Amino acid sequence: MTTVSPQITDAVTQTNVKVVAEAPAMSLGTVYQSMGHSTSILFQNAVSAQQQQNTLAQAAANQGVMQIYSVDTGAAAATTEKISQGGVADNLTSLLSVLKSFSPS
Repeated sequence: MTTVSPQITDAVTQTNVKVVAEAPAMSLGTVYQSMGHSTSILFQNAVSAQQQQNTLAQAAANQGVMQIYSVDTGAAAATTEKISQGGVADNLTSLLSVLKSFSPS
């Protein structure tokens, strides 16, 4: 049986201690790397969702404009007159003529 030099056993022991001592730092490095990767995927998904929401909003606005442009022009004119109270001038002229009929000339 051959004996191993104490210097060799000391070197192997120190190497084993070094590996065991570095293990927590290496594992934390791996954890931090995983967290960084997961966070970047999270932000990538958030940007993708925002882009999809923007596309949906543009499509909804486009559909609304298309519906506005597809309304019949006669119906649009009648609606515009009702909204803007377009017959006010005629009503005021009629009211003025009625008031003139009551006043002494």
